Amino acid sequence: MALIDQAVKLAAEADEPLESNFVRKHSLEQSEKDGSSIREASARVFSNASGSYSSNVNLAVENSTWEEENELQEMYLSRKTYAFNADNPGEMNQKRDVFESVMKTADVTFQNLDSSEISLTDVSHYFDSDPTKLIKTLRDDGKEPSSYIADTTTSNAQVRTLGETIRLDSRTKLLNPKWYEGMLKSGYEGVRELSNRLNYTLGWSATSGQVDNFVYEETNETFINDEEMRKRLMDLNPNSFRRIVGTLLEVNGRGYWETSDENIEQLKELYQEVEDKIEGVK
Repeated sequence: MALIDQAVKLAAEADEPLESNFVRKHSLEQSEKDGSSIREASARVFSNASGSYSSNVNLAVENSTWEEENELQEMYLSRKTYAFNADNPGEMNQKRDVFESVMKTADVTFQNLDSSEISLTDVSHYFDSDPTKLIKTLRDDGKEPSSYIADTTTSNAQVRTLGETIRLDSRTKLLNPKWYEGMLKSGYEGVRELSNRLNYTLGWSATSGQVDNFVYEETNETFINDEEMRKRLMDLNPNSFRRIVGTLLEVNGRGYWETSDENIEQLKELYQEVEDKIEGVK
């Protein structure tokens, strides 16, 4: 990353016509805007402060410790706006003003999948790094960027939209009988995996808004409306089942899932039922 940052700065400082060097053109514009040197204004590679990791958006989502999406966006901006210092490799300096300025003109976001073992809803760090809604709030025109995911897990690499990738992930895992039945064979841990996956899907709704309504509707149909299934989940792992029910109530409450009043009432009753089971209330 430091080498990439060094290359960007060399391009910005190159004595070339602006029409043939857009790095220099945009860096000069930034420099004039905030009164900084062109070297400072050319920062384009950002991450956490040295010794720090993640934006903490994942932790907030996993623990439901946020009220509004702008709280998640502020976490991202406060922790992910440190630029590599090409003059002192290893040093990170916060350049939030430059980061925000660059993001105001961003049209595309991109992430890479390079492991067949870990996909978008297997772990939380993918949505933790997703700036889709953040860019929309920073842009003067409020336009949401196009978001893409590159699947390089095979020799036949493919690029899909973020929405397509989330749909594919949901169909092949969370909503796939072969997958979830395989998980449930492991009992307690399998229900916990279902719970985590649903929570990470909520994370994508919060950061990108790219989760289709059917994902939550079919999750509810598969694991809640099926009486035999919900009894299995409650018996195997009541704590994780409570989290599944609570997450479905949360995605509805946050406006990410439209469903019937009957479904919501059933979820509320189930939540109380599983609470009583965990607490030993007869």
